[in-house]
Amino acid sequence: MTTTFTATAILGYLLGSIPFGLVLCYMAGLGDIRKIGSGNIGATNVLRTGHKWLALLTVILDAAKAGLAAYIAQKLLPTDEIFICGIATNINTLGALIAGTAAIIGHNFPVWLKFKGGKGVASSFGFILVISPLTALCTLLTWLTFAFAFRYSSLSAIAAALLTPLYAFFLTGQIETSFFTAIALLVLFRHHANIRRLLNGTESKINFKKKA
Repeated sequence: MTTTFTATAILGYLLGSIPFGLVLCYMAGLGDIRKIGSGNIGATNVLRTGHKWLALLTVILDAAKAGLAAYIAQKLLPTDEIFICGIATNINTLGALIAGTAAIIGHNFPVWLKFKGGKGVASSFGFILVISPLTALCTLLTWLTFAFAFRYSSLSAIAAALLTPLYAFFLTGQIETSFFTAIALLVLFRHHANIRRLLNGTESKINFKKKA
C-alpha cells in the first residue's frame, strides 16, 4: 500500500509541475513570463501581459492538472476502508488527497524550473473541486467576493485560504479537512511577500484592461 501511495504522489507531482503559464506564454509569442511583472508563472502574472484569454486558460489548466491527479487516484484505487490515526477513510479517497496535494506541491516547486513555481491558488481549487465540490464552491465565492470588492488577487487568495479549512470542517471529513488545512497554510506561506505589500499599501491590483 505504501508503494501505491508513493506512486500516486509521484504521478501527482509530475502532473502538477507542468508550468502551463510559462508554456502558454511562449506559445503565444510573449516570451518568458518569469521576466515580467512579479516573475510568477501563475495566471495573475499572465494577466499582466494584457491577454485575458491566456490568463483564463492558465487558470483552467493549472486547476485541471491537480484535479486530474486527484480524479485518477480516486477512480483507479480500491474503495477498501483503512484507518489513519484512528479515523476511517477509503484507500481511493486518501490516494486522491495525496495525489492532489502532490500536484499542488509540484506546481509550487517544479523540478524543471529549479523549484521556483507558482503559488498554487488555481491548482488548490481544482484539487478541492474533485474532493468536495461544495467546499470548492464556497472557496470560489470567497475569492470572487474579495476580488470584486478590493481588486487584489493576493488578498482574495489569502481570504479564500483562511476560510477553506472552516468550510471543509462543516462539509467534509476530518482527513479531508486536514489536507485542505495543509494546502491553505502552503498558499499563505507562498503569499508572504504579498502580505507585506498589502500591509505597506504597495500591492498591485487586478487590471482587467487589455494591454495596448
